[in-house]
Amino acid sequence: NMRVMRGNLLDTLNMQYVTTARSKGLSESRVIYRHATPNALHPIIMYQGTVLPYMLAGELEAAIVLGLPTLAPMFYGSLLNQDIYLTGGFLLIYGVLLVVGNLIADIMLSLLDPRIRLN
Repeated sequence: NMRVMRGNLLDTLNMQYVTTARSKGLSESRVIYRHATPNALHPIIMYQGTVLPYMLAGELEAAIVLGLPTLAPMFYGSLLNQDIYLTGGFLLIYGVLLVVGNLIADIMLSLLDPRIRLN
């Protein structure tokens, strides 16, 4: 995420509206924080919205290695035992998390960018 944000910010700093803001006499920190950073955050926010269920599913390896009783080993065991009801329940939870993550990302983008409206 840090590398993507750095790349987005470097691309945004070379845009014409940032050059215009600099030519108006704004300080460099104001140009970066007020003009460049909000536009560079768009891909990061959208990525975090879609990756929310994968963060929950990605703890499987850590839970198995550390022996933690979390949901991921239970999901893995239900897959091995072919328990379709428990597996379906976990997949439903992951699907709901994906929709909720996208909703949160859309709300955050509407707060970040005044051009995005609910019309």
